[in-house]
Amino acid sequence: MQLTIALAQSGFPKKGDAIAQAERYAEKAAAAGAQLLVFPENFMLPGILDSEGVKEISEPLDGPFARAMADIALRHHLWIVYVIFEENPDGGQPFNTAVTVDAEGVQRGAYRKCHLYDAHGVLESDRSVAGDQLPQPVDTPFGPLGVAICYDLRFPEVARALAVAGCKLVLFPSAWNAGPRKVKHWTTLLRARAIENELFVAGICHAGKRYTGKTLVADPLGRIVASARGSSKGNAPQDLVICTIDTDAVESARDAMPVLDHRRPELYAN
Repeated sequence: MQLTIALAQSGFPKKGDAIAQAERYAEKAAAAGAQLLVFPENFMLPGILDSEGVKEISEPLDGPFARAMADIALRHHLWIVYVIFEENPDGGQPFNTAVTVDAEGVQRGAYRKCHLYDAHGVLESDRSVAGDQLPQPVDTPFGPLGVAICYDLRFPEVARALAVAGCKLVLFPSAWNAGPRKVKHWTTLLRARAIENELFVAGICHAGKRYTGKTLVADPLGRIVASARGSSKGNAPQDLVICTIDTDAVESARDAMPVLDHRRPELYAN
């Protein structure tokens, strides 16, 4: 099955207006014939915020931000995946949540990031709470869709669980911090998740001073079939990557190398 995806390597919006920025990307994606548009992690933020700032900007999944994104999906007849800081009903720090909306503006999935990045002087756990479930496939007209977030990429169990559940495409909306060898890590991990699960993997990275960029799509053989510019030093430019994939390539790869069929899950329980 042919699927055209649009991956927004977006930055912090001018004057903090993420919705206006989303509208511009949606117009371009729709004009290019895309069926699916994906935004990076931290998409809703006006800039780098501390824990209190993130808590203040958080909203419920039926709040104004989510409704505005649903309107954009409906207006442009696009499936959209975006990441929101979801208000915590217990009053604590918010969840970092990936939301999937269909082309009619109906919310079809919400995944709370379950691996928080506490490394290299960054404490994500100071500003958000980890979810307690792995992502579940989202039913779409183009097959089950997997959505995980950024640091989840470093845990192969996440993509493997989605592959076993039937996904042929897994998305990683991310805000991959710049630093030594970070683009190499990013590209290697995305390609590895694609190769070991024999599916398509798309990494959608935030642009700007702090992040690597290098949004890309890897096919089931690990080949990079589309990408944006990026740098381990940061200052990644904004871009929109348009890529048409053929999900039938997943079955072709698995027929030739039936890795999933050769698993021994009874040995992996512990």
